[in-house]
Amino acid sequence: MGCCESTFLTETHPEKLQSQQPAPPYVAVEPPPPLPPAVGPEPTQLGEMVSTFSEFSFSDLKAATDNFNSNFIVSESGEKAPNIVYKGRLHNRKWIAVKKFTKVAWPDAKQFVEEASGVGKLRHPRFANLIGYCCDGDERLLVAEYMPNDTLAKHLFHWENQTIEWAMRLRVAYYIAEALEYCTTKGRALYHDLNAYRVLFDEGGDPRLSCFGLMKNSRDGKSYSTNLAYTPPEYLKNGRVTPESVIYSFGTVLLDLLSGKHIPPSHRVQALDLIRGKNIILLMDSHLEGKFSTEDATVVVNLASQCLQYEPRDRPNTEELVSTLAPLQTKVDVPSYVMLGMKKQEDAPAAPVAPVAPAAPVAPQRPLSSMGEACSRMDLTAIHQILVMTHYRDDEGTNELSFQEWTQQMRDMLEARKRGDFAFRDKNFKAAIDCYSQFIDVGTMVSPTVFARRSLCHLLCDQPDAALRDAMQAQCVHPDWPTAFYMQSVALAKLDMQKDAIDMLNEAAALEEKRQRGGR
Repeated sequence: MGCCESTFLTETHPEKLQSQQPAPPYVAVEPPPPLPPAVGPEPTQLGEMVSTFSEFSFSDLKAATDNFNSNFIVSESGEKAPNIVYKGRLHNRKWIAVKKFTKVAWPDAKQFVEEASGVGKLRHPRFANLIGYCCDGDERLLVAEYMPNDTLAKHLFHWENQTIEWAMRLRVAYYIAEALEYCTTKGRALYHDLNAYRVLFDEGGDPRLSCFGLMKNSRDGKSYSTNLAYTPPEYLKNGRVTPESVIYSFGTVLLDLLSGKHIPPSHRVQALDLIRGKNIILLMDSHLEGKFSTEDATVVVNLASQCLQYEPRDRPNTEELVSTLAPLQTKVDVPSYVMLGMKKQEDAPAAPVAPVAPAAPVAPQRPLSSMGEACSRMDLTAIHQILVMTHYRDDEGTNELSFQEWTQQMRDMLEARKRGDFAFRDKNFKAAIDCYSQFIDVGTMVSPTVFARRSLCHLLCDQPDAALRDAMQAQCVHPDWPTAFYMQSVALAKLDMQKDAIDMLNEAAALEEKRQRGGR
């Protein structure tokens, strides 16, 4: 759960944080107000973004991101070497993604420039390409093409209007395979931390692989720092990443595409054996409503199984990935943005948005639900009653029980959660903390409700710091869940951060209003 450990004191808007389901390299957001002036190399210097790799000055990138304004943060990730990705705008009106490393991540300037330059030589339409770097004093930054249409994780796990149709899922798998094959042919077969958050969608809805995965978060940092669900077994044993390790991670992404869920890391291959063939329907995403080719799905399941072989030598290579997925492509004449159900975004800067006045720190701006009212009053007893009555209905889409229930580890973990639920219901909050902690520490399954319940337990045990961390983790798992924001508002109020508490209360109310408009 280490991907969301940044504190509220350093980031006053944790809604920008991504879920503990793997932390993304960056996530597209609407252009935040106000926009900074366009800066950076002039168009004549930069040329086409996909063809030129440039060195940027720190002052240029500072201006492009409005002095690294927190409103321009599109992600935070990393543990021992945390880094932040910002959105920015250049003189040529192009939006960029700027990854800012910590000052200790790459102490050797020459090594950083060599690594960045190596990645910067790669140019492929299946990549969000690296277009520059900054090595100014002890500052280390990477600059990439900006992808405005979110991540594969968002479209698979947190979709709002429609899920990704089957033909588009096959296209995503094929495009990723092509990107990996290109890297292999260019002598850069190591892609670090491949997961659904590394797959981004461009203006036309085409999937691209983030170039940031071609460099580690630091010179000596981990290759898999965001989520063990995508980590190959050999990396857990010796800490080494190989080309075969990348294939394993690709297999986990295939399972994501098939099931529409985050697949737990344990017993993947055994689970695939149980559902292969006539039982394949048990694996497939129910939101597809049967609208897929069983024959093609069987091919993808078999390919995923090969990628997930325990022995690295038994896994296919990137060329085999491409050759297996190429014949499955359908609707080749249909643009990606059509299959995703979105309007094509023109490759032009967004219109400026008028600044929004800050919320008055005296009262919430929207009508509140019963949960909102209880949080605004800091009525912990009422909050407890609401969470007991709500049970786990808001966890739909975050629990991976479809084919993992057979394992003893899963049964033990669910038993720990059950004991926690009994203790929570009976108001034995210290015992509930212990039981829920057992459930969380296993890490095979994630539940925003468990984090919210443990957060309330911490509040009732006079532990507001721990309560805030759990509420933020609940948001990481379920980014648009109002309860996660409500619990943060109570914890912030307990910490005497009243203005931030009111801001968070308003955010929660806005999310509830959005849900009601959408009929959710």
